[in-house]
Amino acid sequence: MLYLAALLVHCVPLAMGQYDICKSWVTTDDGPSWEFYACQPKAMRMKDYVTVRVDPAGITCGDPPERFCTHENPYLCSDECDASNPDLAHPPKLMFDSEDEGLATYWQSVTWRRYPEPLLANITLSWNKSIELTDDIVITFEYGRPTIMMLEKSLDNGRTWHPYQYYADDCMEAFSMPARRVRDLSTTSANRVLCTEEYSRWAGSKKEKTVRFEVRDRFAIFAGPDLKNMDNLYTRLESAKGLKDFFTVTDLRMRLLRPALGGTYVQRENLYKYFYAVSNIEVTGRCKCNLHANLCTFKEGSLQCECEHNTTGQDCGKCKKNFRSRSWRAGSYLPLPNGSPNACAAAGSAFGNCECYGHSNRCSYIDFLNVVTCVSCKHNTRGQHCQHCRLGFYRNSSAELDDENVCIECNCNQIGSMHDRCNETGYCECREGATGPKCDDCLPNYYWRQGCFPNVCDDELLLCQNGGTCYQNQRCICPVGFKGVLCQQSRCEVDKKDCDGAPGARGSLAALALGMLALQLPGWVDL
Repeated sequence: MLYLAALLVHCVPLAMGQYDICKSWVTTDDGPSWEFYACQPKAMRMKDYVTVRVDPAGITCGDPPERFCTHENPYLCSDECDASNPDLAHPPKLMFDSEDEGLATYWQSVTWRRYPEPLLANITLSWNKSIELTDDIVITFEYGRPTIMMLEKSLDNGRTWHPYQYYADDCMEAFSMPARRVRDLSTTSANRVLCTEEYSRWAGSKKEKTVRFEVRDRFAIFAGPDLKNMDNLYTRLESAKGLKDFFTVTDLRMRLLRPALGGTYVQRENLYKYFYAVSNIEVTGRCKCNLHANLCTFKEGSLQCECEHNTTGQDCGKCKKNFRSRSWRAGSYLPLPNGSPNACAAAGSAFGNCECYGHSNRCSYIDFLNVVTCVSCKHNTRGQHCQHCRLGFYRNSSAELDDENVCIECNCNQIGSMHDRCNETGYCECREGATGPKCDDCLPNYYWRQGCFPNVCDDELLLCQNGGTCYQNQRCICPVGFKGVLCQQSRCEVDKKDCDGAPGARGSLAALALGMLALQLPGWVDL
């Protein structure tokens, strides 16, 4: 009950306001008619409509059954995970169930029994719908928070992913980034992707369970600490480049990269106490309806905006048939207090009604569609009214539609990107291991060499064996008498001449197995 009350308190400032009515019936000198306003749905618990996927296959504990222990009782390993027993199973759905009488139920991964192979797990949340975050994302971990993890977002239903926030007990060591706090950001950097150490360091307290993505603190940069100045926030969301899209997602992905250690190093003699366990994920937001709807309903397994202003589509992203006399536009928060609905208008056939925003001086009437369209759009534009950008270009959000520089070239890195096209924010679709808006950088645990390649070795997870040294993450330099990707194999195992009695003459099966395993390590990739 207290939790529900706290949730409502969080949502009230963002759910209320002047954007909850789409239209009203008014009487004028010309007679009664509808008056339109910019509008949006109320905030709600988005986890009630989510689908979840956990990978790689076999990362969830219980098949086969295994025992585990905790950092509080590291040598009393009497707990068991068994997928075939409902009382002992820990499937992904337990991250979203209701927990009665304070009894925590949780998803749990396998233990780190294959150390030093990285224990990696991805938790992907999908809505098949654009949503706008209105409150903090809160992830509750049992038995310790990860020491390294990432939060990623997608704006295109999981086709491309972008970093949202990095978490580590040592940001510089894990991601080569200095640690920063959201509350230290300014109005010009409110949408910066940062790394925080606030939720990763081990303090030995059972109460320290949550990891947050601080939406409210970013809102507070504009609306004040109590979010009372919502007009200023709405103004900034409309005018600041990329800010509205920063809080918009279709999917979220948590990449768990290293579990809680309970100290500063891994105790190899007891690997049963290292695992991930998530008991709850809270995501609060609203359906993105482009300010053309104040209701969003769950139909046929997905969320759907109840569109107004003569618009249609899952996100009210296009005009209804016969209401296409001008190009579709999203509603606007401005001018305050009612915004601009930018409603679609009834289609007309007069050539003079066609607007090309200065990118074309010729129009053509398409009879069977009853629409007028611009011809030979210039300045890298396309569309019925030259209102869209050609493939390989994206919209310059700081320019008006009639600006000659309204479309900017994507400039995707030819090696790091899948193709030369980008999304509406200028982000290119990266190849495996590449990252950055133009795909010209590499993810952690990858190195650049005419493309991004997974590290063969490093100083933490992929260690060179038998005294070998790692050269630029690309290969192990082996001492005399050893060879292999990780220097794991004695040369005497292949050529036994003059090896009798020499050190390392008897090859270690364990070292060989470790080397073979290293050849299969995926690195930092989508699993």
